[in-house]
Amino acid sequence: MAKKKKDLDLASSSHLNQIQGSTNAIFNVIFVILALACIIPVVFIFMISISSEHSIKMNGYQFIPSAYSLDSYKFLLREGQMILTALGVSVAVTVIGTILGVILTMLMGYVLSRSTYKLNGFFTMVVFIPMIFNGGMISSYVVNTQFLNLKNSIWALILPLCVSSFNVVICKTFFKTNIPESIIESAQIDGATQFQIFGKIALPLSKPLMATIALFLTFGYWNDWFQSSLYISDTKLYSLQALLDHVQRNIEMMANNPSLGVTTAQYMNSMPKEGARMAMAIIIIIPIACCYPFFQKYFISGLTVGAVKG
Repeated sequence: MAKKKKDLDLASSSHLNQIQGSTNAIFNVIFVILALACIIPVVFIFMISISSEHSIKMNGYQFIPSAYSLDSYKFLLREGQMILTALGVSVAVTVIGTILGVILTMLMGYVLSRSTYKLNGFFTMVVFIPMIFNGGMISSYVVNTQFLNLKNSIWALILPLCVSSFNVVICKTFFKTNIPESIIESAQIDGATQFQIFGKIALPLSKPLMATIALFLTFGYWNDWFQSSLYISDTKLYSLQALLDHVQRNIEMMANNPSLGVTTAQYMNSMPKEGARMAMAIIIIIPIACCYPFFQKYFISGLTVGAVKG
Protein backbone atom coordinates (compact mmCIF):
# COMPACT_ATOMS: atom_id res chain seq x y z
CA MET A 1 0.00 0.00 0.00
CA ALA A 2 2.82 2.36 0.95
CA LYS A 3 4.64 1.52 -2.27
CA LYS A 4 1.53 2.26 -4.32
CA LYS A 5 1.09 5.61 -2.59
CA LYS A 6 4.74 6.42 -3.23
CA ASP A 7 4.34 5.60 -6.92
CA LEU A 8 1.27 7.85 -7.10
CA ASP A 9 3.18 10.69 -5.47
CA LEU A 10 6.05 10.28 -7.94
CA ALA A 11 3.63 10.21 -10.87
CA SER A 12 1.88 13.33 -9.58
CA SER A 13 5.19 15.11 -9.08
CA SER A 14 6.34 14.09 -12.57
CA HIS A 15 3.09 15.37 -14.05
CA LEU A 16 3.47 18.73 -12.31
CA ASN A 17 7.04 19.08 -13.56
CA GLN A 18 6.16 18.38 -17.18
CA ILE A 19 6.34 21.20 -19.72
CA GLN A 20 3.60 21.44 -22.30
CA GLY A 21 4.57 21.06 -25.91
CA SER A 22 3.53 24.61 -26.81
CA THR A 23 5.51 26.06 -23.89
CA ASN A 24 8.53 24.00 -24.86
CA ALA A 25 8.27 25.26 -28.44
CA ILE A 26 8.14 28.87 -27.22
CA PHE A 27 11.22 28.30 -25.07
CA ASN A 28 13.07 26.80 -28.03
CA VAL A 29 12.20 29.79 -30.21
CA ILE A 30 13.38 32.20 -27.50
CA PHE A 31 16.66 30.31 -27.08
CA VAL A 32 17.22 30.25 -30.86
CA ILE A 33 16.65 34.02 -31.02
CA LEU A 34 19.06 34.61 -28.14
CA ALA A 35 21.66 32.36 -29.75
CA LEU A 36 21.34 34.18 -33.07
CA ALA A 37 21.61 37.52 -31.27
CA CYS A 38 25.02 36.38 -29.99
CA ILE A 39 26.27 34.67 -33.16
CA ILE A 40 25.09 37.04 -35.91
CA PRO A 41 27.13 40.08 -34.73
CA VAL A 42 30.30 37.97 -34.66
CA VAL A 43 29.62 36.65 -38.16
CA PHE A 44 28.84 40.18 -39.34
CA ILE A 45 32.14 41.49 -37.95
CA PHE A 46 34.00 38.64 -39.65
CA MET A 47 32.33 39.40 -42.99
CA ILE A 48 33.37 43.05 -42.69
CA SER A 49 36.93 41.99 -41.88
CA ILE A 50 37.15 40.06 -45.16
CA SER A 51 35.51 42.83 -47.21
CA SER A 52 37.65 44.97 -49.47
CA GLU A 53 38.20 48.55 -48.33
CA HIS A 54 36.79 49.82 -51.64
CA SER A 55 33.60 47.80 -51.12
CA ILE A 56 33.15 49.25 -47.63
CA LYS A 57 33.68 52.81 -48.88
CA MET A 58 31.21 52.37 -51.74
CA ASN A 59 28.49 50.27 -50.10
CA GLY A 60 29.08 50.51 -46.37
CA TYR A 61 28.91 47.50 -44.09
CA GLN A 62 27.32 44.49 -45.81
CA PHE A 63 26.57 41.03 -44.50
CA ILE A 64 27.50 39.68 -47.94
CA PRO A 65 30.16 42.03 -49.34
CA SER A 66 30.39 42.79 -53.03
CA ALA A 67 34.15 42.19 -52.99
CA TYR A 68 36.23 40.04 -50.69
CA SER A 69 39.75 40.74 -49.54
CA LEU A 70 42.22 39.46 -46.96
CA ASP A 71 44.10 42.77 -46.85
CA SER A 72 43.03 43.37 -43.25
CA TYR A 73 44.60 40.15 -42.02
CA LYS A 74 47.69 40.71 -44.17
CA PHE A 75 47.99 44.14 -42.60
CA LEU A 76 47.81 42.62 -39.11
CA LEU A 77 50.51 40.13 -40.10
CA ARG A 78 52.73 43.03 -41.14
CA GLU A 79 52.05 44.57 -37.74
CA GLY A 80 52.77 41.23 -36.10
CA GLN A 81 55.18 42.56 -33.48
CA MET A 82 52.67 45.08 -32.16
CA ILE A 83 49.82 42.55 -32.13
CA LEU A 84 51.95 39.85 -30.46
CA THR A 85 53.12 42.27 -27.78
CA ALA A 86 49.53 43.27 -27.00
CA LEU A 87 48.48 39.60 -27.07
CA GLY A 88 51.23 38.70 -24.63
CA VAL A 89 50.11 41.45 -22.25
CA SER A 90 46.48 40.31 -22.47
CA VAL A 91 47.37 36.67 -21.85
CA ALA A 92 49.67 37.51 -18.93
CA VAL A 93 47.15 39.81 -17.30
CA THR A 94 44.30 37.34 -17.77
CA VAL A 95 46.20 34.30 -16.47
CA ILE A 96 47.85 36.01 -13.50
CA GLY A 97 44.75 38.00 -12.60
CA THR A 98 42.44 34.98 -12.82
CA ILE A 99 44.68 32.76 -10.67
CA LEU A 100 45.29 35.47 -8.09
CA GLY A 101 41.63 36.52 -8.08
CA VAL A 102 40.34 32.97 -7.60
CA ILE A 103 42.75 32.37 -4.70
CA LEU A 104 41.91 35.61 -2.89
CA THR A 105 38.17 35.37 -3.54
CA MET A 106 37.95 31.77 -2.36
CA LEU A 107 39.95 32.53 0.79
CA MET A 108 37.83 35.56 1.65
CA GLY A 109 34.57 33.74 0.93
CA TYR A 110 35.59 30.77 3.08
CA VAL A 111 36.59 32.92 6.05
CA LEU A 112 33.37 34.95 5.90
CA SER A 113 31.29 31.76 5.68
CA ARG A 114 32.51 30.55 9.10
CA SER A 115 30.11 31.78 11.78
CA THR A 116 32.75 31.17 14.49
CA TYR A 117 35.05 33.84 13.04
CA LYS A 118 34.94 36.76 15.49
CA LEU A 119 35.29 39.54 12.89
CA ASN A 120 32.78 37.95 10.51
CA GLY A 121 30.22 40.73 10.79
CA PHE A 122 32.73 43.54 10.40
CA PHE A 123 34.44 42.13 7.31
CA THR A 124 31.10 41.17 5.78
CA MET A 125 30.14 44.84 5.91
CA VAL A 126 33.56 45.81 4.48
CA VAL A 127 32.90 43.50 1.53
CA PHE A 128 29.23 44.44 1.14
CA ILE A 129 29.57 48.25 1.21
CA PRO A 130 31.53 48.47 -2.12
CA MET A 131 28.62 46.66 -3.79
CA ILE A 132 26.43 49.69 -2.96
CA PHE A 133 28.88 52.54 -3.57
CA ASN A 134 32.62 53.19 -3.80
CA GLY A 135 35.06 56.03 -3.37
CA GLY A 136 34.90 57.08 -7.01
CA MET A 137 37.33 57.13 -9.91
CA ILE A 138 39.47 60.03 -8.66
CA SER A 139 40.19 58.49 -5.27
CA SER A 140 40.99 55.13 -6.91
CA TYR A 141 43.30 56.80 -9.38
CA VAL A 142 45.15 58.71 -6.64
CA VAL A 143 45.57 55.58 -4.51
CA ASN A 144 46.78 53.43 -7.40
CA THR A 145 49.17 56.00 -8.87
CA GLN A 146 50.39 58.05 -5.91
CA PHE A 147 50.38 55.55 -3.07
CA LEU A 148 50.82 52.20 -4.82
CA ASN A 149 52.84 53.58 -7.78
CA LEU A 150 51.07 51.32 -10.26
CA LYS A 151 51.09 53.71 -13.22
CA ASN A 152 52.64 52.13 -16.32
CA SER A 153 52.85 48.81 -14.53
CA ILE A 154 51.24 45.53 -15.49
CA TRP A 155 49.90 45.33 -11.93
CA ALA A 156 47.71 48.34 -12.69
CA LEU A 157 45.79 46.04 -15.06
CA ILE A 158 45.56 43.20 -12.51
CA LEU A 159 45.05 44.43 -8.96
CA PRO A 160 42.05 46.81 -9.43
CA LEU A 161 39.95 43.97 -10.89
CA CYS A 162 41.33 41.14 -8.78
CA VAL A 163 38.64 40.89 -6.10
CA SER A 164 34.96 41.65 -6.57
CA SER A 165 32.48 41.94 -3.70
CA PHE A 166 29.92 40.09 -5.82
CA ASN A 167 32.26 37.12 -6.29
CA VAL A 168 33.12 37.07 -2.58
CA VAL A 169 29.43 36.95 -1.68
CA ILE A 170 28.92 34.06 -4.10
CA CYS A 171 31.79 32.16 -2.45
CA LYS A 172 30.48 32.89 1.02
CA THR A 173 27.03 31.62 0.09
CA PHE A 174 28.43 28.45 -1.49
CA PHE A 175 30.64 27.52 1.45
CA LYS A 176 27.93 28.30 3.98
CA THR A 177 25.29 26.16 2.27
CA ASN A 178 27.46 23.27 1.07
CA ILE A 179 29.99 22.74 3.87
CA PRO A 180 28.22 22.10 7.21
CA GLU A 181 29.79 23.23 10.46
CA SER A 182 29.73 19.62 11.69
CA ILE A 183 32.32 18.62 9.06
CA ILE A 184 34.56 21.54 10.05
CA GLU A 185 34.23 20.65 13.73
CA SER A 186 35.06 16.99 13.04
CA ALA A 187 38.19 17.98 11.16
CA GLN A 188 39.22 20.33 13.97
CA ILE A 189 38.78 17.54 16.53
CA ASP A 190 41.12 15.41 14.40
CA GLY A 191 43.71 18.18 14.64
CA ALA A 192 43.33 19.77 11.20
CA THR A 193 44.27 23.43 10.81
CA GLN A 194 42.08 25.91 8.97
CA PHE A 195 44.37 25.80 5.93
CA GLN A 196 44.16 21.98 5.90
CA ILE A 197 40.37 22.14 6.16
CA PHE A 198 40.24 24.67 3.35
CA GLY A 199 42.63 22.74 1.11
CA LYS A 200 41.45 19.17 1.74
CA ILE A 201 37.72 19.64 2.37
CA ALA A 202 36.50 22.96 1.01
CA LEU A 203 38.41 23.14 -2.28
CA PRO A 204 37.63 19.59 -3.54
CA LEU A 205 33.92 20.32 -3.03
CA SER A 206 34.02 23.69 -4.78
CA LYS A 207 35.11 22.93 -8.36
CA PRO A 208 31.90 24.42 -9.84
CA LEU A 209 32.43 27.53 -7.73
CA MET A 210 36.06 27.91 -8.81
CA ALA A 211 35.12 27.47 -12.47
CA THR A 212 32.38 30.09 -12.18
CA ILE A 213 34.61 32.66 -10.49
CA ALA A 214 37.46 31.88 -12.91
CA LEU A 215 35.17 32.40 -15.89
CA PHE A 216 33.91 35.73 -14.56
CA LEU A 217 37.47 36.90 -13.94
CA THR A 218 38.75 35.63 -17.30
CA PHE A 219 36.06 37.50 -19.20
CA GLY A 220 36.60 40.60 -17.08
CA TYR A 221 40.36 40.72 -17.58
CA TRP A 222 40.32 39.79 -21.27
CA ASN A 223 37.68 42.36 -22.20
CA ASP A 224 39.01 45.19 -20.03
CA TRP A 225 40.36 48.31 -21.70
CA PHE A 226 39.41 50.94 -19.14
CA GLN A 227 42.28 50.23 -16.75
CA SER A 228 44.73 50.73 -19.62
CA SER A 229 43.15 54.06 -20.51
CA LEU A 230 43.61 55.22 -16.90
CA TYR A 231 47.01 53.89 -15.94
CA ILE A 232 48.95 52.93 -19.08
CA SER A 233 50.71 55.36 -21.41
CA ASP A 234 53.53 53.01 -22.43
CA THR A 235 52.51 51.40 -25.72
CA LYS A 236 54.46 48.25 -24.82
CA LEU A 237 51.94 47.58 -22.03
CA TYR A 238 48.82 47.93 -24.18
CA SER A 239 46.51 44.92 -24.09
CA LEU A 240 44.61 43.81 -27.19
CA GLN A 241 41.45 45.54 -26.01
CA ALA A 242 43.34 48.75 -25.25
CA LEU A 243 45.03 48.58 -28.63
CA LEU A 244 41.69 48.12 -30.38
CA ASP A 245 40.22 51.01 -28.41
CA HIS A 246 43.06 53.28 -29.47
CA VAL A 247 42.75 52.15 -33.07
CA GLN A 248 39.03 52.91 -33.09
CA ARG A 249 39.50 56.33 -31.55
CA ASN A 250 42.62 57.32 -33.45
CA ILE A 251 43.67 55.27 -36.45
CA GLU A 252 46.79 57.42 -36.82
CA MET A 253 48.34 55.58 -33.86
CA MET A 254 48.95 52.57 -36.08
CA ALA A 255 50.01 54.79 -38.94
CA ASN A 256 52.75 56.33 -36.83
CA ASN A 257 54.46 52.99 -36.40
CA PRO A 258 57.94 53.69 -37.80
CA SER A 259 58.75 50.05 -38.55
CA LEU A 260 57.56 50.28 -42.17
CA GLY A 261 59.73 53.22 -43.09
CA VAL A 262 57.00 55.05 -45.05
CA THR A 263 55.35 58.39 -44.48
CA THR A 264 52.17 58.67 -42.48
CA ALA A 265 50.13 59.76 -45.49
CA GLN A 266 51.27 56.84 -47.62
CA TYR A 267 50.66 54.44 -44.79
CA MET A 268 47.19 55.83 -44.11
CA ASN A 269 46.22 55.48 -47.75
CA SER A 270 47.46 51.89 -48.00
CA MET A 271 46.02 50.46 -44.79
CA PRO A 272 42.52 48.89 -44.64
CA LYS A 273 41.13 51.09 -41.88
CA GLU A 274 37.66 49.59 -41.28
CA GLY A 275 38.63 46.02 -42.09
CA ALA A 276 41.66 46.18 -39.78
CA ARG A 277 39.48 47.15 -36.84
CA MET A 278 37.11 44.28 -37.45
CA ALA A 279 39.91 41.80 -38.03
CA MET A 280 41.47 42.79 -34.73
CA ALA A 281 38.10 42.34 -33.03
CA ILE A 282 37.91 38.80 -34.43
CA ILE A 283 41.41 38.06 -33.13
CA ILE A 284 40.29 39.27 -29.69
CA ILE A 285 37.09 37.18 -29.73
CA ILE A 286 38.60 33.83 -30.75
CA PRO A 287 40.80 33.08 -27.67
CA ILE A 288 38.13 33.88 -25.10
CA ALA A 289 35.50 31.94 -27.08
CA CYS A 290 37.78 28.90 -27.05
CA CYS A 291 38.09 29.07 -23.25
CA TYR A 292 34.38 28.69 -22.50
CA PRO A 293 33.99 24.99 -23.46
CA PHE A 294 36.59 24.05 -20.83
CA PHE A 295 34.59 25.87 -18.12
CA GLN A 296 31.12 24.93 -19.37
CA LYS A 297 30.61 21.73 -17.35
CA TYR A 298 31.45 23.36 -14.03
CA PHE A 299 30.00 26.75 -14.94
CA ILE A 300 26.51 25.32 -15.48
CA SER A 301 26.72 23.67 -12.06
CA GLY A 302 28.01 26.88 -10.59
CA LEU A 303 24.99 28.84 -11.83
CA THR A 304 22.95 27.22 -9.04
CA VAL A 305 25.34 28.45 -6.34
CA GLY A 306 23.25 29.94 -3.55
CA ALA A 307 19.96 28.78 -5.04
CA VAL A 308 17.15 27.83 -2.68
CA LYS A 309 16.88 24.07 -2.44
CA GLY A 310 13.49 22.40 -2.32
